[in-house]
Amino acid sequence: MIIKEATFVGSFVKLEQYPVPDMPEIAMAGRSNVGKSSLINTLLNRKKLAKTSSTPGKTRTINFYNINHHFYLVDLPGYGYAKVSKKERESWGGMIGKYLSHRPSLREVVLLVDCRHDPSEDDKEMYGWIQQRGFGSVVIATKADKLSRSKLMQQMKRIRNQLGMKKEAVILPVSALKKEGVDPVWEVLESHLAPISFEMPPLPEQGEDE
Repeated sequence: MIIKEATFVGSFVKLEQYPVPDMPEIAMAGRSNVGKSSLINTLLNRKKLAKTSSTPGKTRTINFYNINHHFYLVDLPGYGYAKVSKKERESWGGMIGKYLSHRPSLREVVLLVDCRHDPSEDDKEMYGWIQQRGFGSVVIATKADKLSRSKLMQQMKRIRNQLGMKKEAVILPVSALKKEGVDPVWEVLESHLAPISFEMPPLPEQGEDE
């Protein structure tokens, strides 16, 4: 995909704050230190559009980016950071759950995992959550430049097995540092961006726990 325009729309925490769902959306989820912001900047060929931080767990909102006036790329809050309080983790979980359940324009949720490590329990839980909502056909293995080719292939097979990925689901290695693996990611993402029509579902009742 040729990125002609990529703009930050805003950071939100409530359903009623989100942009009108008039374009397809692709969301990205992952642990706080998985390199999500760096990957977004690499995919969009921008240096600082998605802000990176040396403090994991800093992103506490759902961030929307308008890409080519064609679709939204959505950055979900990172999870799994030990210094975040239980109350904050539950709050983020509720926020993500409501987003996944009530955005009619959501086409896919991509899970990012660090290729150097086996999926954490948080990764497995998140991926199971994504699958339950009918998504999860794409997993991205970040920091692929940190492993040899043979070790990377071994790790991707382990990640696939441990996440319980379906046969048709794909796992793609990417290095944001070396800008490797970007084209295959875009090929898969574009396949989810066909024009859509939908009706806006009702917002959950106040206090409803997703």
